[in-house]
Amino acid sequence: MNKIGFIGMGNMGRAMSKGIINEFGKDNVLFKEASLEMMEQFSRETGIMYKENVADLAKESKYIILAVKPQVYQAVLEELKQFVDQKHIIISIAPGISINDVKNILGTSIRVVRAMPNTPAMVAEGMSALCFSNDEYSNVDKDTIERIFNSFGKSVILDEKLMNAVVGISGSSPAYVYIFIEALADAAVKYGIPRDLAYTLAAQSVLGSAKMVLETKEHPGKLKDQVCSPGGTTIAAVATLEETGFRSSIIKAVDSCYDKCVSVGERK
Repeated sequence: MNKIGFIGMGNMGRAMSKGIINEFGKDNVLFKEASLEMMEQFSRETGIMYKENVADLAKESKYIILAVKPQVYQAVLEELKQFVDQKHIIISIAPGISINDVKNILGTSIRVVRAMPNTPAMVAEGMSALCFSNDEYSNVDKDTIERIFNSFGKSVILDEKLMNAVVGISGSSPAYVYIFIEALADAAVKYGIPRDLAYTLAAQSVLGSAKMVLETKEHPGKLKDQVCSPGGTTIAAVATLEETGFRSSIIKAVDSCYDKCVSVGERK
């Protein structure tokens, strides 16, 4: 009963599953989806088994990842609660849904891990934040959970009170970055650079810049200063970004994401 079971296999579930399959082997991963046709297709693509009902998935899986939309979480938990006990570990990845929200339905004795991964998991560059319920976890359990999330990128452990902020900072931020890349590419096309080359120039620049931050451990402001020569082209561009509220727009976007997470929790 040490297998990893997914309930839901949408975009986020698929993004996570590739790394998990590589790390643990296809025989140790199961899933369930609403559509039989989808389950059959995904099983053919990946080689992992599907279960047609929650009872069978819970019987074979110790670690159960709830990869469904927040609006159906309660229904899924209500269905699941009769099939789980203290031996299981439930991993929730829904924004705005707290550990207590899950325990209130499944039972206070059920162990729950709240996590927020992101879709770059698809290319093994995901970023996940984790927090554990105040229950007893063995070293093997903790190691396995970290292995699950590190199999498709990097993970950090933090206090649950910070999880709503994590949604805006890493969970949803790939969308902001894609908009930035698209805007850079549009500017390149404006000046005659072919569209495919424009995306390559923009995306590789973002990738390289992020790698500089992670590998040099330098403050982003210092790295920015290194590109800005006195009286040069880059500082002119940076000045325009400041004039048009670039930083403020990013912060306000995260604020909106945070507020939405709070409202999801209140509507549960």
